Amino acid sequence: MENNQYETNLDEDTLKYAAEVLNENSSNRDNDVLQIREWLSSQPHLHAKTDAVTIVRFLRGCKFDHEKTKKKITAFYELRGNAPEWFVDRDPTLPPLQELLSLGVFLPLLKKDPSGRLVVLIRVAAHDPSRHLQNDVFKVGKMTLDLAIEQDESVSVYGVTAVFDLTGISLGHARILTPGMIKKAVHAWQDCYPVRTKSLDFINTPSYVNVVLNIFRAFMREKMKNRVHVHGFNLQSLHELVPPSILPEEYGGTDGKLQDLIDHWKAKVTEGKEWFAEDEKYKAEAVS
Repeated sequence: MENNQYETNLDEDTLKYAAEVLNENSSNRDNDVLQIREWLSSQPHLHAKTDAVTIVRFLRGCKFDHEKTKKKITAFYELRGNAPEWFVDRDPTLPPLQELLSLGVFLPLLKKDPSGRLVVLIRVAAHDPSRHLQNDVFKVGKMTLDLAIEQDESVSVYGVTAVFDLTGISLGHARILTPGMIKKAVHAWQDCYPVRTKSLDFINTPSYVNVVLNIFRAFMREKMKNRVHVHGFNLQSLHELVPPSILPEEYGGTDGKLQDLIDHWKAKVTEGKEWFAEDEKYKAEAVS
């Protein structure tokens, strides 16, 4: 049964933030949802979700600007239709995906930062580039992010901080990360997903990493470029943005071990097998 009425468990402070920062108006919200849903009925090729919570998520990501919301919804479902390497066969029990989940390539922290944001730890070089497909790494990342967004509505209000850990980065990792892949990854974060990316923080970065980062920057709009921070090997610098109280011990934090976080998300994503199978249906007709 599709949820046509918007219902929320968000607390008063979060709803107040959404009103002040995202232009969310509780008295107009149902009408906003209705207008976007009516527009979606004229876009059957998108095969988009039309439940109220999903639509509100996109509206928040665009500060309730309807035209921007329509563009983002279109970009999101077209990405899903045109990138089967990321959005088809999203079965978390498949051995290659289980391996990547066991390595912990994409790990949302269990506690939020002081601004209420979800902090995602992306361990860029945790996998072996001679054994694991880079597209599978992206697939696991998108699956985990989709689940985190689905299960925690506050992410659509406060946004996300991404921490990229480049420990162990090698030429092998760089070689399989093609400019086309980088462009698509930036497009996904910047134009498609209904969450606002507030900060991109790179840690454990060797000096030559700017060569790769400059390729990323080439595809970013100015606003996104300004949110990129390179911390080198200075964890203290990271801690000024992400407090130790929410980080695993391996990152100078006090919130448990990295392995606990890996185990948590491996179990969560694996348990989501049926949800992923259902969710996979929602994508635009691929453009040949």
